[in-house]
Amino acid sequence: MPDVTRLTEGGRIVIPAEYRRALGLQVGDEVILQLENGELRIFTLQRAIERAQEIVRQYDPDGASAADELVRERHAEADRE
Repeated sequence: MPDVTRLTEGGRIVIPAEYRRALGLQVGDEVILQLENGELRIFTLQRAIERAQEIVRQYDPDGASAADELVRERHAEADRE
C-alpha cells in the first residue's frame, strides 16, 4: 500500500521511516533521484552500482573479468614482440 507524504517548503519531502530502514538510509546519506515516465524514483548509490553491474553482465554472461582479459591480451602482445 503506498504511503502519502507532503511536499514542504523548499521542495522537501519526508521519506517514511520504514522506507528508510528498508533502503538502509541514514541521516546525511546521498540518494539518487530519477524521473521516469512521470514518476520519481529514489534509490541508493549501492543500488545504482548493482543495476549498472546487471546491465554489463548481460553483455558478458560467463562473468569473465574484462580487466583480466585485457592483461592477458597485453601479455600476449608483449610475448609476440
